[in-house]
Amino acid sequence: MTPSEALERYWGHTSFRPMQEEIISEALAGHDVLAILPTGGGKSVCFQVPALLRDGIALVVTPLVALMKDQVQNLRERGIKALALHAGLSRREADGVLNHAAYGDAKFLYVSPERLANPRFRAWLGELPVNFLVVDEAHCISAWGYDFRPEYLRIGELRPQLDVPVIALTATATPKVAEDICARLAAGGRTFRTLRSGFERPNLTYVVRKCEDKRGQLLDICNGVPGSGIVYLRQRRKCEEMAAFLQANGVDADFYHAGLDGTERARRQEAWKAGQLRIMVCTNAFGMGIDKADVRFVTHFEPCESLEAYFQESGRAGRDGARAYAVQLWNDADLVRLRQLPALSYPPLDRIEEIYQQLHVFHNLPYETGEGCCLSFDLEAFSRHFHRKRTDVHYALHYLQQAGHLTFCEDIDTDTRIQITADRQALYDITLPEPQMLAVLDILMRDCPGIFSGAVGISEQGTARQAGISVPALRQLLYRMSLLHIIRYIPAAHNDLVVLHHIRLRPGNLDLQAARYAFLQDQCAARVQAVEAYLTDNGECRPRQLLRYFGQESPAPCGQCDVCRAHPEARKSTEARLRELIRQGMDETAILQLCRRPDSGLGADAVETYRRLLDEEI
Repeated sequence: MTPSEALERYWGHTSFRPMQEEIISEALAGHDVLAILPTGGGKSVCFQVPALLRDGIALVVTPLVALMKDQVQNLRERGIKALALHAGLSRREADGVLNHAAYGDAKFLYVSPERLANPRFRAWLGELPVNFLVVDEAHCISAWGYDFRPEYLRIGELRPQLDVPVIALTATATPKVAEDICARLAAGGRTFRTLRSGFERPNLTYVVRKCEDKRGQLLDICNGVPGSGIVYLRQRRKCEEMAAFLQANGVDADFYHAGLDGTERARRQEAWKAGQLRIMVCTNAFGMGIDKADVRFVTHFEPCESLEAYFQESGRAGRDGARAYAVQLWNDADLVRLRQLPALSYPPLDRIEEIYQQLHVFHNLPYETGEGCCLSFDLEAFSRHFHRKRTDVHYALHYLQQAGHLTFCEDIDTDTRIQITADRQALYDITLPEPQMLAVLDILMRDCPGIFSGAVGISEQGTARQAGISVPALRQLLYRMSLLHIIRYIPAAHNDLVVLHHIRLRPGNLDLQAARYAFLQDQCAARVQAVEAYLTDNGECRPRQLLRYFGQESPAPCGQCDVCRAHPEARKSTEARLRELIRQGMDETAILQLCRRPDSGLGADAVETYRRLLDEEI
């Protein structure tokens, strides 16, 4: 089977997107490849096709559990066997996944980066018939990148054990980050081929607007630009409030964030993808790995923390090639918050050490214990208990992760787990109060090997379907069975996890790597300065600013962004059009709404121009 035949058989496409075929060819030739493709460029196909054409299984390292689950589900729907190994699995479940990967016929094994240092995983590594080592979100391996993850540094340690090609992929990498990725993943005798697709998006109009009434501006965008849209905010509470505001003003919108349970997140995501919901108001938890081509606008209600994040999120608009808009709203208060970010993201080191000790106290872990513990962590309860700011705790845990002391996994969905505690033979001798209990037990015994010796994950939907009952009815039935001491019932949960990498250290013995701390804080400050420059530089074409940041020069201004539309010739055109609208008697409210729409074709200063014309009594 050729790459083109695999593409058509499993994806239904007859041709590759730009750069995909070149990347696949280099990988199949046995070369290490760094692929830098913009959001929507089809990165997953670049490793999935070559892995399908070789015997064995592709080992895919990805930091996002939600994206991992989404890709595994997509592959299974295409008839391709794929597995996932992440922090939400018990030891028994993890061993089951690894056993299937080693001796089954799966083609992909997705692993979270924290698994790479796990001795049990390393012990299995020699049994896995790996054909490619895939590094997704490869910018995470570089301390120069915007989303550095120290666990990614473990990937290079696998190279001596795995004499296979590496396929590293990212949507956002500056030249310095790309060089660092290749250096950290290099193996003896191998050289990386870096293949970079152009970042130009000629159909995507970038608009930056400074405005005090951001809600009114957003409402004008939602009402003025037809089609599907995404609105990004930073906080979950603000997402809920903004969705309620839009709904109250007649806009078909809903909110999405990682605080929703998995079932509800999936329902809202599918409704939006199917066009049953027009606008999604969300945190950056939404959008990763979602392939929806006809998004007409992406609006950032607040500035991102980096241009990399902004470019990736705004790039979810207009993947079908039709005109789309990336709109960034901001005001002076946003700049104040942005400038505070380096200090906020890196609390003082003595405070971080205090939070480290309090983490162990909170979970009753004495000194010299705790290595390898996986703790269910309630950030709100912890912050209240120790009278800490929530942001201090959040960022302290992130730095403790960057310093290699723990892994902080946010918003992990864990499956319902069941252990049958009653003796197998006794189940058939006792009289159960409800006939459905025996039916459910039969299903669990058939579908879940090892359920008598430990708690194993079950599919609530699958079990309920086989038993002919609803999922809520199944949950109630399992609860009643637990009261009868027939099973141990651990309901599905949605929470944060902390995995401790070593025993609890005494005060003063925790190495917080002051030099690394200073370097990372400086990098954060540099990214903030780049975002501020993008917001406030009204003299250069927006796409040209973004392309230069990523090491690419644009030969000419785009002619579409707010900066290009503010040039003298564009201003003359804007004034002439407004004069004509005034002569035609258009209502003032309607003109102002038109001025604020990104698709109006009017210049960025259209509102000011209109008000000047009014002052001149035109």
